[in-house]
Amino acid sequence: MSKNDHRTTLKSTLAGGLVGLTALAGLGAGAAAAETWPDLPKGIKNGIGVQVEDRLIVGLGSAGTELYALDLDDRAAGWQALSPFTGPAPSQPAAAASGGKLYVFSGSGLPAADAKAPIVFDTVYSYDPKADAWAQVDTTTPVGLLGASAFALPDGRIAIVGGYNKDLFDRYLAEVTPIDKTAEPDRYAQVVGAYMGMEPKDYRWNDKVRVYDPASNSWGELGPNPYLPNTGAGLVPMADGEVLVVNGEVKPGLRTDEVKSLKVAADAAEWAELPPVPAPEGTDVQEGLAGAFAGRAGDVVLVAGGANFPGARAKADAGTWYAHEGLTKTWSPEVFALEDGQWSQAGALPEGLAYGASFTVGDELVVAGGEDATGTARAEVFSLAWDGQKLVRVD
Repeated sequence: MSKNDHRTTLKSTLAGGLVGLTALAGLGAGAAAAETWPDLPKGIKNGIGVQVEDRLIVGLGSAGTELYALDLDDRAAGWQALSPFTGPAPSQPAAAASGGKLYVFSGSGLPAADAKAPIVFDTVYSYDPKADAWAQVDTTTPVGLLGASAFALPDGRIAIVGGYNKDLFDRYLAEVTPIDKTAEPDRYAQVVGAYMGMEPKDYRWNDKVRVYDPASNSWGELGPNPYLPNTGAGLVPMADGEVLVVNGEVKPGLRTDEVKSLKVAADAAEWAELPPVPAPEGTDVQEGLAGAFAGRAGDVVLVAGGANFPGARAKADAGTWYAHEGLTKTWSPEVFALEDGQWSQAGALPEGLAYGASFTVGDELVVAGGEDATGTARAEVFSLAWDGQKLVRVD
């Protein structure tokens, strides 16, 4: 869908609180001068989105080894291709910037072109923007970090939360991948059901705050996560060093509506629970959102899109742990705002979207790429701002 198509579609969402570029005049001089956002060269989902100094970097996932960068000081130049990733193409890795470099941890994919099944990688790669060069770091992750969330600390270390258990998921992938589910439906259902039917704790996801120090190329940990570890969570760095961990899934197919606050000191992590994301208007349950776009728009936290399985929480609460079996995956269009400790539904996107990249740039939440309800990787880039009364989209 083109920019013009999106602007046409946008007109139908005015009642939901989402308004177009012309409304920027009501946001003050800084917002009114906002530039538009060029689209990505191709659709990208399940990859990374990291700001390294003055550049936004998006890639990997459905883009394979490709990555693109947008210079915030020269948006008119569009997204420029970077040197391709030099390892096996990873899906859903964790990534963060430190010391002017980009670090990519884990993810999953085929370790070689002739591999019979994907695995969870335990590798770490760094990218130097000045040299436009990749290097594999001489280390391995202490645990599987597929689907984990990473963020930089003020001292240069990188903190990482969540992530699939490598041994357990590798074993499952090796068993299920060779099965022809059309020729052997019963065997396929048995293998999938055994894995998907476990309780959250049995997946043994990363339940500690891991830290990687690029300066010493060393790993450490800052204590346990007192909540169920999750993957696909949105991260929102706040002004005081606090980071919000928004939703995500606690096992395959089952999300959480929890929002946690994480503060990291030199040798410890402090967790606290914030109000959960509310149920969408007209419904009674917030299933939780995986792959949502999250960031700040000034003093307000915005959470947009994400995906879930309506009905999964009720089934899990009733003790059915293959909670998403038979349910329809849904891509959410809602946009929620957290202001002064209270959530509200601020509006809606023209359509459901998840699993893309999000950035906080100035007073805007920038949304790049993602997946729509057809499973298509999208290339559109836009931003969302909030003026206290209405949501403003800039294409």
